[in-house]
Amino acid sequence: MGHDIARLHHVGHIVEDMTQAISLYEQLGFVVPPPSCPAMPRREGAEPEPFGAANTHADFANSFLEIATRVETCDAERLPAGTHLVPLEAPAEALPVLVERIGEASANLGRCLDRFQGLHILMFSSPAVDEVAARLSAVGVQHGGVTTVRRAAPRDAKFPVETVRYLEIDGDEPSARPGSVAEGRVGVVADLDPDTQGARRLDHPNGAIELVGAILCVADLDMPAVQQRYEAYLGRSARQEGAAQVFDLDGATLTLVPDSDLATLLPGERPRALPALVGYTVVVRDLAVTCNLLRRNGLPVREMPSGDMFVSADAALGTAVVFRSATRPTAD
Repeated sequence: MGHDIARLHHVGHIVEDMTQAISLYEQLGFVVPPPSCPAMPRREGAEPEPFGAANTHADFANSFLEIATRVETCDAERLPAGTHLVPLEAPAEALPVLVERIGEASANLGRCLDRFQGLHILMFSSPAVDEVAARLSAVGVQHGGVTTVRRAAPRDAKFPVETVRYLEIDGDEPSARPGSVAEGRVGVVADLDPDTQGARRLDHPNGAIELVGAILCVADLDMPAVQQRYEAYLGRSARQEGAAQVFDLDGATLTLVPDSDLATLLPGERPRALPALVGYTVVVRDLAVTCNLLRRNGLPVREMPSGDMFVSADAALGTAVVFRSATRPTAD
C-alpha cells in the first residue's frame, strides 16, 4: 500500500553562531553557501539591517540539511561575510504581520537554543501534502493546515519562483505552542521540485548524496506514547530493531531509541534533553574517503555497531552526524 509520506525532506540544526556552524560543516565536508537573512531599516531612510533568523542549506537531490540561527539586535557583525540580506518587501498594511511572523520564528529558535544547541527540526516529504493534512485531521492529530509560501528560486532553475507547501504538527501538551511538539518542529513538506533542486544541488567533498536517517531519543517510559504519535504522523507502523523502533520510509529511516540504549546505538552519546533529536544520517559515495577527510580536518570519528561512522555531538555543535556507505542498504 502506498503512503502519503515518502521520505525525509530536511532536518534543521539550530546553532548559536552561524559563522562557527558554517566552518564546522565545511570541516565535515559539506558545501554550504552563505546564509540568507531578512532585513529592514530601523528608521526611515536607513540601510536595511538583518533581523529575525538566518539560515542556509547543504543540498541533495531530494532533501537537505538546514542550519539556522536567531538574529537579534546588533547581531549583524556575527553573521558570516557574504550573508545575503533579503529586504522585506510587502504592502504597508501587510508589513507588520510579516515582521511579527519573522519575530515569532526568531523567538522559536531562541526557545530551541534554551533547550540545547543541536537538531530541532524534522520535516517529512510528501507527494500529496493535502492528503496528509486530511489524514492527520481524521486521526485526531492537530496541525496548522497547509501553508503556501513563495520564494526566489536558484538562478539556473526552470522558473524564477519556487512554491513551498507545508504543514506543522501541533503538540497535544497544554503548554505546547502551535507548530511545535516536545522534540521540536515536526511537519510535512511537499516534495522538492527536481528541476529547482537540481539547480541548487552541489557536489560535496565528503561525497554525501542524500539525507537517509534521523534519530529521536526518548525517555524509556515514554517510548510507547512517542511511537504511537509517529505511527499516526507517518501512517505506518514501526518495526523493532533491538531496543529501538524504526520507521521505514522511501530509502530512509526514522529511529526512536530509548535513553537507556542511546550509547549502544551511538557509542559515547548522551541526550541534552528528552525527547531530543540526537543525530542524522547521510549516505556517502565512499565511506573510507569520507572518514579520511574528516580525520584530516581534525574531527573525531567513531564507529557504530552497524558499521556506519559518526562525528559526535560534542564535536558537531550538539548533533551526531552519521555517515553511511552508499553500498549499505538505507532501510533494512
